[in-house]
Order: sequence, then structure tokens, then C-alpha cells
Amino acid sequence: MKIVFQDPTFSFQLLRVIGETYYKGADIGECLSTAYRIKEGDFESWHQEWLKTATRVSKYADDNLAAGHTVSAREAYLRACNYYRASEFLLVNPTDSRIQTTWRKSKECFSKAAALFSPPFEAIEIPFEGATTLPGYFYHVDNDSGRTTSSRPTLIVHGGFDSTLEELYTSAAAPALERGYNCLTFEGPGQGGVIREQKIPFRYDWEKVVSPVVDYALSRTQDVDPKHIALMGISMGGYLAARAAAFEHRIAACILYNGVFDGYDALASSLPKSLLTAIENGNREIVNTVFDILMDSDTNIKFNMAHGMWTTGASSPFELIMNSKNYTIKNIVQDIKCPTLVLEAEKDDSFPGQPKKVYEALKCPKKYILFTSEEGAEEHCQCGAPALSNQRIFDWLDETFAKKI
Repeated sequence: MKIVFQDPTFSFQLLRVIGETYYKGADIGECLSTAYRIKEGDFESWHQEWLKTATRVSKYADDNLAAGHTVSAREAYLRACNYYRASEFLLVNPTDSRIQTTWRKSKECFSKAAALFSPPFEAIEIPFEGATTLPGYFYHVDNDSGRTTSSRPTLIVHGGFDSTLEELYTSAAAPALERGYNCLTFEGPGQGGVIREQKIPFRYDWEKVVSPVVDYALSRTQDVDPKHIALMGISMGGYLAARAAAFEHRIAACILYNGVFDGYDALASSLPKSLLTAIENGNREIVNTVFDILMDSDTNIKFNMAHGMWTTGASSPFELIMNSKNYTIKNIVQDIKCPTLVLEAEKDDSFPGQPKKVYEALKCPKKYILFTSEEGAEEHCQCGAPALSNQRIFDWLDETFAKKI
């Protein structure tokens, strides 16, 4: 699927921005007009044009709020949040100060929007490993004024390689709220503010991240039904959530959106045999030289390598690739006990073939769903098809939890 751009990275990221339209996180005309101004394959042009749009829409929001038009302000803040996120996305040099300033503007816009919902979205800090906290949001279905108990089935959600806390509203929290689920979203090591502000890189043992989040959720006895907690991981989060579910058995259902069986195998599937041989032989210098060349000519490789080294703390492409061998569920997938939903997109080029491997290895109650080109849902994580994706995810979760009454 190509939109405006022939470059696959630019086209997909544009689709990602537009996809938030379904829950008022974008407007199609604003997205297309921005895209038409961007020079194909130029990361700086991408940043500048999305920044212009974000700044303009943020000003709309401020003006609407000052005039008392709270619905218009809320919607404009949501769109500005998304556009600032897009603007920051391809700033791949971690020393670039604009990463912090643009990302913070995205967060500020979401915070302002969050305060204008009823009930307001609740910003939370989750205690983590004694010395720090993980940022999150808790989303309440309603004010629960007429209920004898306010505890509800609750969906815990985290992203993957490059998503942000605020983006999880349109991709998970909004559809959860519509269906009667409270929702808790968070960022862990390597993600969002945890890498940008706390400088804590990714870790493969994600169960040590999720268990404190479950502890926190269970402490909210008025909000969370302890027998009906689901975990969803998006994109690379499909590995992270699976890893967590293998150890954390308080999770009653798991959604791998999409499934990831082995990080190194997924990466290796896209590399030529000669480069794979150099990697396996430990030819660090050759591997790093080849990737330096590829990063100059391929936008996808440029982003993935630069972002990956930053968020994992790797010092070189070779180190990043070798570290990916830790991100596997090969030897623990059988320990996942809860019902698990595995999603796959037909033309996913991030983790091709990985979800089916997860599904086939699972020993728990399980379901596999393939999203197709005919459905317009073939891109990574069904990007651009939130209606269909959410329909299938939450119908499965409704049916799964109905069996656990």
C-alpha cells in the first residue's frame, strides 16, 4: 500500500499518522497536505513539515480552549499530539535537541486533551525497581456513579520498538473504553520518556517490567477486576508481551499484536546470505561497514539501525544485531498458559512469518487471525485498518472473558 510516497518508510509512516483519524487523532486533509510538502526520503523535510502542521493545529487548540470550545480544543490537541509525534519520529541522532523539545510538545498536547475528556484520563507513575517509575495513563470507562462496584475487566497495553505512550490512546485505549474495559497504558525501558528522559534502554526480560505494572493494577481494587486482566503488546511488543505472559500468570488473556517468535530470525530474514555469514563469523568490521553504506541509501535501515542502537544502548550495528538474539521466546513459549490471540498482517515486512511461528508453538488456548490485502489491513500491525482490527481483537477478548466468569 503506497500513499503519496514511493519510499516505503515514508508511505507507511504517513499511513500510521492517518490511521489515528478513526479516533480523532488526525484529519485526512491535514495529513495529505503535509505529505505533499515533504521531499521524498528527506528526514529533515519530514520533520519540518510535520512540525509546521503540529504548530498550527496546536494554536487552533489553544484558541478554542480560550474561547470555551472544549470539544474543538480537545480534538485539536489530539491531532497536534500525533503530528508532533510524527515530526519527531525521523530525528534519528540521539544528540539532536529537537527530539526532546518536539516529543515534549506532543506529550503536552495530549495532557491538555486528556484533561478535557469526561472522566479525564489519569496520568500515573508506576513504581519500578525501587529507584524509579514508569509513566502511564489509566483510562476509566465512566464515573461509575451508578455501579455497586467500579472494578472492571482491564486491558494493560504497551507498545514496541518506536511507539509512544500517547499513541496508545487511539490504538488501544479508545476502543477498549467503548467496549466497557478500563485500560492501563504504560511505557517501559527503551520506550518514550523512559529512554528519552531516564536513559533506560530496552531489556529482553520484559516480565520484570510487566509484573510491577500488574502489581500496580491490582492495587487499584476499586477499578480493576483481578480475574479479568488482559495484556496487549503492539509491534515488537508482541515479543515483549509474550515473554511477560510466560512468567506472569496473573494475566488472564494475552494479545500479540502482532506475534514475534525470534528477533534475530526476523532480522536475518531480510539480509543477504553474504552479510549473514559475516555476522555469524563475527566479522564486526565488515558488518558495520556494510550497514553504514546501507544506512545512506535505505531509509528503513537508516531509521531501524539508528533508533535501535539508541534505544538498546548498542554501540554499533553489529552489537545491535547480536543483542537481538536475546529477544526470543523459543524456549519459554510453552510456559504461556493464558488464552492468547496472535495477529498477523499479510504484507508485514517487519516480522514476516513470525506470528505463525508463535501460534504453532503455543500450547495454551489460542487463536490466529490473518489480516489481508483485500481487507486493506495487510500493513504492519494492520496499520490503517483500526475498525477491523479492533473488532476482531475485542470480540475475541469479550468471548474469552465470558468463559471466565
